Formats: sequence, C-alpha cells, structure tokens
Amino acid sequence: MADLSYGINDYPALVVTFIVGAAAFVLVYISSLLRSSKSEEEVKTLRPEEEKDKSAPQSSHPKVNKKKHEKWNRESKQTFSHPWLLTSLKGHSGQVLDMDFSSNGKFLATCAEDRAVLIWSTKEWNQKQHKSLRINVEFDHASFVRWSPDSKAFIIQKVMENMVEVYKLTKRPDGWIGEVTKAITFPKLHEETVVGLGIACNGKFIMSCSEKTDLFLWDLKGERLAKVDTYLMNTYCARISPCGRFVSASGFTPDVKVWEVCFTKSGEFNQVSRAFELTGHSSGVYDVAFNTDSSRMATVSKDSTWKVFNTKIEYQKGEDPHLLVSGKYEHRGTPAHLALSPNGEVVVVAHGNSLSFFSVLTGERDSCIDDIYTSGAITCVQFDPLGKYVLAAGEKHVRVFHNVTGYRTAVVSLQERLRQPGVSSAQKERMQQQIADAELFLAGVAS
Repeated sequence: MADLSYGINDYPALVVTFIVGAAAFVLVYISSLLRSSKSEEEVKTLRPEEEKDKSAPQSSHPKVNKKKHEKWNRESKQTFSHPWLLTSLKGHSGQVLDMDFSSNGKFLATCAEDRAVLIWSTKEWNQKQHKSLRINVEFDHASFVRWSPDSKAFIIQKVMENMVEVYKLTKRPDGWIGEVTKAITFPKLHEETVVGLGIACNGKFIMSCSEKTDLFLWDLKGERLAKVDTYLMNTYCARISPCGRFVSASGFTPDVKVWEVCFTKSGEFNQVSRAFELTGHSSGVYDVAFNTDSSRMATVSKDSTWKVFNTKIEYQKGEDPHLLVSGKYEHRGTPAHLALSPNGEVVVVAHGNSLSFFSVLTGERDSCIDDIYTSGAITCVQFDPLGKYVLAAGEKHVRVFHNVTGYRTAVVSLQERLRQPGVSSAQKERMQQQIADAELFLAGVAS
C-alpha cells in the first residue's frame, strides 16, 4: 500500500511536469516557426535587391565589354588621313619590311613579318577594295622582295635561313596571277644579316649583301659569280642601278662605293671593277637611290643631310660625280630611308614616321607629312615607275601618296624649257598642255 499510495500521490505532479514540458515545447516550436517565417519574409524582401545585385554584374559586364569593344572599334577604325593620300594597302598582319614594283608596273609585291608575300594589282588603287594574292613563306619570313625583269618571277631574302629563294608564277588569261611555285633556293653564303638584294634589269645577275662587308653576285640559277669586299666596316645598304651596270653600297663610312659589273660581248660574266665614289658626307650613309636612267644618285646620311649627284660621267677617264644639290632633313635617331623620283627632280626622305619631300631643282623642302604610322618607323619608301605616287611601308600596311611635289617641280622645269631656244611649236604645245594638266591637278589637291 505504501508503494501504491506513493504513485497515486505523485500522479498530479507528473501530469503537471508533462504539461509544462509540452507547453514549453509548443512555445519553442511556435517561436521557431515565427523566426522561420520572418526569415523567409526577410529573404523575400531582400531577394529582389539581391537578385538585382547578382544581375548587376551580369548586366554591367556586357556594358564594360561593349565599351571596350566600342573603344577597340573606334581605335581600329581610326585611319590616317592626308590630302595627298590616295589609299592604304591593308592585308598584312605583321610589319611590312619591303616592296617592289614589277617592271611592267602592273603589280606591287610586299613582304612582312607575317610570313607572307602579297602581290597587289596597281590598277585598283582608286577603288576601296584592293586585289591581292597571298604567298606564304614556309617557317620563315622575307626581309626583301624583288621582281624579275620579265615579271614572271620574284626573289626573296629569307631571314631565319638567311638565303635567297626564287618563286615562279604564271598568268591567267585575264592577266591576273595564277599559280605561284617555289623554284630555287640559293646556297647559304652570308653569315650576317642581309641588307641589300636586287636583280639586274638585263637579267644577267643577282646581288646580295650583308651588314658586314661581303657582297655576292649570283647568276639566275644560284651559282656564285663574284664576291666583293665593300670596305665599309658595316654596310647599311646595297643596290643595283636601274640600268643594270652598277652595284652600289653604303655604310658606316661617309663614302658610297660604286662598282661596274662587266660582261663579255657574248654575255658571260667578266669582272667587277671599281667605277666611282660619292663623297661629301661627314658621317655614315643610310641609303642610296637612283633615278630611272641611272644618271643621278641620291644619298641620305646620319649627318642629317641628303645629296643628289650627277653620275652621267666618264668615270673610265677618272671623272668624279658632280654634286647637284644638298639639303638637310630632321634626323630622329633612327636610320633614314630615301627615294629619288624617276626623273630625278624629287627626293623623299623617310625619317621616323614622317616623309619629307624635297625639290632637287631648289634643294628646299616642299612639304612634310608627319605621324604616318602610330607606332614604329617607316621601313621602306619608293616611287612608282611613272613617278606619280610615293609609297611608304610600315606597321601592317602601305600608304600610297600623290607625288604633289613632282607636279610642282614639273611645272617649274617645263616653264624653264619653254624659255629655251630651239623649241619647236609642237614641243611647246605639248609642254603647255603638260603644264595645264599639272596645274589642274594641283588645284584639286590641298597642300
């Protein structure tokens, strides 16, 4: 009974304890539900902001990219402009290093660091689109490109292999380039960087010259004809004259050396003999250029001067070239390049990323075109065969300019010729028409 009475007496206490515990549990559970509900409401309240924040980078990221893209597009669409500019030849993806016109004037070949040679049609320069053909250089790139006299082949100087390579091409019925195939690779003779390459207009020999003192003459099959020591300590430039008789080299010394390449009457190679020298500079000569008939030569030196010489001389009798005119250009610390117009009346000096046009008649600078490229210097400058245009290579394209200075010098020289005695009426009429055409052109081109 004692045990039974103990359980009966304690029963209300157990019930009370159970009820209190259950109530506490219910309260905790309800509180938890309230907190969960409040948390969900907070989440619901914050979710739009959070989603907005989460979506903000996604929505703003395209805007950032768009701005960058738009900026890149603006920069890429920014093109150099100048009143003298005819067009820009764009197709290379690397810096353009050299260019050369075919003898018939129909094609321009350019080579660049992108391991390609591009052949352009010169008939389409007045149009927005420019026709070109790409020839890839396997595992290498060309530093020089030169057309053969018959315009059926071209040669390149490969940089890595340091060898001359010949490419032959065929023409389609419409006159455009057909198939281009690699024909010959010359033996490697130069150990140093090649600074000059050329083919004689008579097709009798090819010249290559390194930056040291070794100048080689080859036949068209890659056989060595002769080796010449330039005695320049360091050679900067080497060229073949347009007449195919002379080879010139310039470099560290202030004198330009010119040799005559002699052949027998039967056309066999005979010898290379010293012809004459161009003197007068006080420092090394960066570049040398000829006019069409090789009667004039131009030089540009580290001493900030350029000169034009009369080379129509009897050098066999010891006659030296005559200095015709000299002028100054702005030397900008980088090697300058030079071009002489076909008629010998205009000198163009490429210094840095600028072109300076000089009149050989007066020696005065006619005009200067600055900032032709946004980065890097001009690598090559050249007149077209008719002297109507001046081409500058650099960066990834070639700028083609009107030779406005040439039109101006033509007017002056034609007017001078009209005043000379012995001019026939037919000649006067023709020259007057040429003057009128030049003046009409100049009137339409802003200076």
